[in-house]
Amino acid sequence: MTNPFRARSFDSAAARYATHRPSYPDALFSTLESLTGHPLRDADVADVGAGTGIATALLHARGARVLGVEPGPGMGAEFRRRLPGVPLVRGDGNRLPLASGSLDLITYAQSFHWTDPARSVPEALRVLRPGGALALFWNEPDVSVPWTAAQDARLRARFGDGWYASDHTLPDTGTAFTDRWIRWSRRISVADHLAKLSTHSLFLVPDQEGTADFLESERSVLEREFPDGFLEERYVVTLRLAVR
Repeated sequence: MTNPFRARSFDSAAARYATHRPSYPDALFSTLESLTGHPLRDADVADVGAGTGIATALLHARGARVLGVEPGPGMGAEFRRRLPGVPLVRGDGNRLPLASGSLDLITYAQSFHWTDPARSVPEALRVLRPGGALALFWNEPDVSVPWTAAQDARLRARFGDGWYASDHTLPDTGTAFTDRWIRWSRRISVADHLAKLSTHSLFLVPDQEGTADFLESERSVLEREFPDGFLEERYVVTLRLAVR
C-alpha cells in the first residue's frame, strides 16, 4: 500500500475533490457489462474506496443497487451530502464489512492502489457470488498529448516519479485479470485544471514542500500555452477485471 498519510489526505479536501476530479465515460460501464456478460441494472454492487461517490453515482444511474464503502470521514460526509439516497458504510478493501457471497460486482474507482492486494483481492473474492466480478479502474492523464507529457515531466522533476499515486501492478494471487483501456476527454478552464491537480494526494499532505509554488508556476505556463483560458484534459481509463 502507498503511504498511509497520503491515503488519508483526501479528507481535508473532500468538497474540492468532488467538484474538480474527472468523472468516467459511459464506455467504461458498457465495457464492464460486456466483459461480465451481465447488465448493471439490478446488480448488487459495492464501490470500495468510494470517496465522494463519483463512480458510485454513475453506477446508481445505470440502475445498480450500489453500496459505497469508504474509510475516510471527510470523504464519507461529502458522499452523504451528494448522494443522500445511496447507502454508505465505513470500511476499506482490506477488511470489507460485507457478507460472503453477497455481491455481483465490486468496483474500485481510483482507489485500489491504497489497499494491500494480498489481502484485498481475497476479500473481494470472498464477498462476490460465483460469476461475480472485481473491477479495478483508474483515470490517468494521457501522456501522449504533448502539453500533458510536459506537465508530467515538470511534476516528476520537482517531486519524483511517485507524484501520481496509481499502481496497477498486482502480486500473483492466482486470479486472472482482463485489461481494457478507454480514452476520453473533457474541456475545462485552466483554473479548474489546477484545482483538480491540487486534489492529488501529493498536494494535500502537510509536510510536502513546494506545492503552492509549483501550482502558481504551472498557472503561468498554462496561461501562456492556452491564452483563451481553456484546455482539453485527455484521459486513459485503465480497467482490470477478474471474474470469480
